[in-house]
Amino acid sequence: MKLKSLALAACMAATASAGLADGHAKLKVGMITTLSGGGAGLGIDVRDGFMLAMKQAGDTGIEVVIEDDQRKPDIAVQLADKMIQSEKVDVMTGIIWSNLAMAVVPSTTAQGKFYLSPNAGPSALAGKGCHPNYFNVAWQNDNLHEAAGAYANTAGYRKSFILAPNYPAGKDALTGYKRQYGGELTGELFTKLGQTDYAAEIAQIRASGADSVFFFLPGGMGISFLKQYADSGIDLPVVGPAFSFDQGILQAVGAAALGVVNTSQWNKDIDNAANKAFVETFSAEYGRLPSLYASQGFDTANLLISAAAKADVKDADAFRAALKAADFASTRGDFAFGNNNHPIQNIYVREVIQEGDVFTNKIIGTALESHQDVYAADCAN
Repeated sequence: MKLKSLALAACMAATASAGLADGHAKLKVGMITTLSGGGAGLGIDVRDGFMLAMKQAGDTGIEVVIEDDQRKPDIAVQLADKMIQSEKVDVMTGIIWSNLAMAVVPSTTAQGKFYLSPNAGPSALAGKGCHPNYFNVAWQNDNLHEAAGAYANTAGYRKSFILAPNYPAGKDALTGYKRQYGGELTGELFTKLGQTDYAAEIAQIRASGADSVFFFLPGGMGISFLKQYADSGIDLPVVGPAFSFDQGILQAVGAAALGVVNTSQWNKDIDNAANKAFVETFSAEYGRLPSLYASQGFDTANLLISAAAKADVKDADAFRAALKAADFASTRGDFAFGNNNHPIQNIYVREVIQEGDVFTNKIIGTALESHQDVYAADCAN
C-alpha cells in the first residue's frame, strides 16, 4: 500500500503542475514530510490527503514539490533551504514532527514565506513565537491532551500514570493533560523518541498504584506500547489522544485496542457533507480508511486552494487575509482561526470499535467545545 501511495502521489503531483494553462504555476508549494522510516505512515497520510484535494480541485495553478525529511531535523532544514532558495516556493507545508517544525518554520516565515502546518503545533509557535505567516490547520499540540484530561475527570479517574516521548510535542502533551486533569499523578515519564521497548515503563506502571494510564506515543511507538501493554496483563484503563489510536495504528494493534477511549478533533463519522465525501473519495482513491492525518492534509490543501482563488500569493497582505478567512468546506464542519492562526474547534471523545474486519473509532461525546489554546493570549498577531 505504501508503494502504491507513493506512485499515486507522484502521479497526482505531476497532474497538479502539468495542467497549467500558461505552463507556469501561479503558486508553488514545498511539502516536506516523513515518507520513510518509523513515522512514514503519518506523512504518507498527510501527503495523500493533500494531493487528493489538489486532484479534486483540478487546474488550480498550484504546483506541489514533495520531499522526504526522513524524520531528521538536519535533513528538513536542508530541504527547506533548497525549496526556498532554489525551488522558489511560495508556501511550505507537510511537517509531522514538532522538533522538525521548530527547525524549519521560524526561518521559513522570517524569509517572507507562508507556512501551513497540517500537523505539528508546538507551543513555542502559538504564543509569543507566533507569526502572521504561520497557520496551523490541525491543532495546537496541547489540545487533544487537554481533552483527554477533561475526559479523565468525567470518568472518575483520580490517580493517573502519564508518559510521552521526550521532544516538544511530548512535553506539550503532558502539560496539556495536566492542565485539565484534576486528580493526582502516580508517575510521569518521558521516553526516548522512536523507542520500541517499554518493559521498564510498564513495570513502573504496574507498581505505581495508578487507576488509569494516559500516554502519547504516535506512530510505531504507540503500536509497540499498546501491544506490550496488552501482553502485560495490567488491567488499568488507558486514555490517550487520537495519535495513539488512529487508523493505521489500530490495524497493527488489533483487538488489544478495543474499547479504549481517545480524543480527536476529527473522526470519519462527523456528520457533514464535506466529511462524508472526503471519507468516501479517500477510501476509493487509496483503498484504506482515512486517518486524522489524512483529514488534516486534505483540509490544509483546501484552505490553500481557497486562498489562492481569492488573492495572489505575491500580495502577502491579501493572501494572508484570504488564509485567515478560512473560506473552505472543512471535514470538521465549522472552521475558524484564532488570533494566533490556530483553530478554534471541538475536541471529541472517541471509542475504538470493530466494523467487520476493520478496527476504527466512533464519536461518543465532546470533551471540549469551541476550544482555543491557552498560548493565544501571548500572541501579538
